[in-house]
Amino acid sequence: MSRIISLSEAASIGIHGIILVAQGKKLVNVQFIADATNTSRHHVAKIMQRLVKEGFLESQRGPNGGFTLKKKAKDINFLDVYEAIEGKLETTKCPLDKQICPFNKCILNNVTYDMTIKFREYLQSQTLNNYL
Repeated sequence: MSRIISLSEAASIGIHGIILVAQGKKLVNVQFIADATNTSRHHVAKIMQRLVKEGFLESQRGPNGGFTLKKKAKDINFLDVYEAIEGKLETTKCPLDKQICPFNKCILNNVTYDMTIKFREYLQSQTLNNYL
């Protein structure tokens, strides 16, 4: 099945995982996030460590370990988390990144550019605070 817009599993785990951490009253561990998102424990661990490395989370090892926010929930938006996992969200006029088009105007009428702008604006407007 084809989808016009899709979010990678990694980005989905990162955004959902960090919300779960923000909502937690105590340390939130990898197994809890994996169960809540119905994803691989190994994949969750990899994504969450990326968010630690990028400065969003702190982690504690051990049987009672887990993750806590390193920044305030109001200071973390979805775009920051998305870009920490996927890289910078590019906004280009041409979906194929072509410098020269054989037509006088974009045959897609810049719809992909507009969708990317709206997606970026939405991600940027959503902070973890919105989900507490």
